[in-house]
Amino acid sequence: MAIKIVIDPGHNPQGINAGAEGFGYREQDLVYEVAQRLATLLRENGNFEVRLTRTTPTQVLGTSNATSLQERVRIANSWPADYFISIHANASVNPEANGAEVYTYADSGPAHELAVSIQQALVEEMDMKDLGVKTNPSLYVLRRTSMPAVLVELGFITNEQDVQKLANDPDGFAQALYNGILRYFGL
Repeated sequence: MAIKIVIDPGHNPQGINAGAEGFGYREQDLVYEVAQRLATLLRENGNFEVRLTRTTPTQVLGTSNATSLQERVRIANSWPADYFISIHANASVNPEANGAEVYTYADSGPAHELAVSIQQALVEEMDMKDLGVKTNPSLYVLRRTSMPAVLVELGFITNEQDVQKLANDPDGFAQALYNGILRYFGL
């Protein structure tokens, strides 16, 4: 039986729950491209069934920040998915801040193991600074999903080197995420 994964390209394309911006790029656009490519890789594998929370680059989920997050969780819980992966780009007032990190609800269990595998792949394959796997039970999409969930911060949109990698190599980021997922499942 196929492993069911919901991929959440973080944020909306405009308005409510829009993402961060840096160096002329928008988080919601960069992560959408990575999410689409990751979905393709997983579907082509044959072991996975995939749904995306945002199915087009212009799709807006919800009518407020709260309802946008609720809709993402509803999509995952109502399917029901086996795993939930939310993809983001980080931001900081410090332009030197850089690197990848993955968040989970707790510091053990399947989500944490998946996060470790994804983080390792991002660091090794994309040469990202290792900011580690962190727990943050206050993040809505981690707290309210009924399956193992991770929130991936691919890099900092406010760091010139990170954002150039994100903009110029969405395939590389998708491949690293894919490889981390495969490693987790032993495939």
